[in-house]
Amino acid sequence: MAACSIPTRGLLFSIRAWTYIVQCSDRSYYTGSTTNLGQRIVDHNSGRYRGYTSRRLPVQLVWSQEFSDVRDAIVLERQIKGWTRKKKEALIRGDFQMLHELARSRGCG
Repeated sequence: MAACSIPTRGLLFSIRAWTYIVQCSDRSYYTGSTTNLGQRIVDHNSGRYRGYTSRRLPVQLVWSQEFSDVRDAIVLERQIKGWTRKKKEALIRGDFQMLHELARSRGCG
């Protein structure tokens, strides 16, 4: 009997994922990406992840964007992490005109 071959190339990347922003108790923002948004917020609030958010609990989800490819979520996470607070707040509000103006005035940051 012949062995069954299952194609796996690209399988990891076709998983749904989210880029998200949470507001911490000190009103700062944390940006991340995940394949399970609900669980990630629970994990942040339980202190599961040592580091930035664990010292600023509780956190509240203020923005998220879903992607069909986890790589796209990671790219956007890295981009947003380089943004100013004003630019993040424009994104959270859905103020795309302000987002565009802030991008023009500061290069792309």
